[in-house]
Amino acid sequence: MELLWSDRKRTFLGLPWSFTKYSMDEERLYIDKGFFKTTSDEVRLYRIMDVRLTRSLIQKMFGLGDIEVHSSDKTLHDFTIQSIKNPKDIKEMLSQNVEKQ
Repeated sequence: MELLWSDRKRTFLGLPWSFTKYSMDEERLYIDKGFFKTTSDEVRLYRIMDVRLTRSLIQKMFGLGDIEVHSSDKTLHDFTIQSIKNPKDIKEMLSQNVEKQ
């Protein structure tokens, strides 16, 4: 499956200096965390019930934002996609793909 989106969690300055990676294809959202010990989670888009965009003043200044995801997934439940670039566009893309599923 081809990835529709991929990004890293960013620092408050907008730099991608973290070990958390996010990606999405047409059916799933993937979250990979860690450097020495890694954890890979995925949630099927049809399990996502709601998405919400939140942005602090600092995040707005650097073009970042958080997307809060409410899902029925057993392992992830509700989670946040933290400090990503172009959060409005990504939230809209996520919402559209959730509706398709």
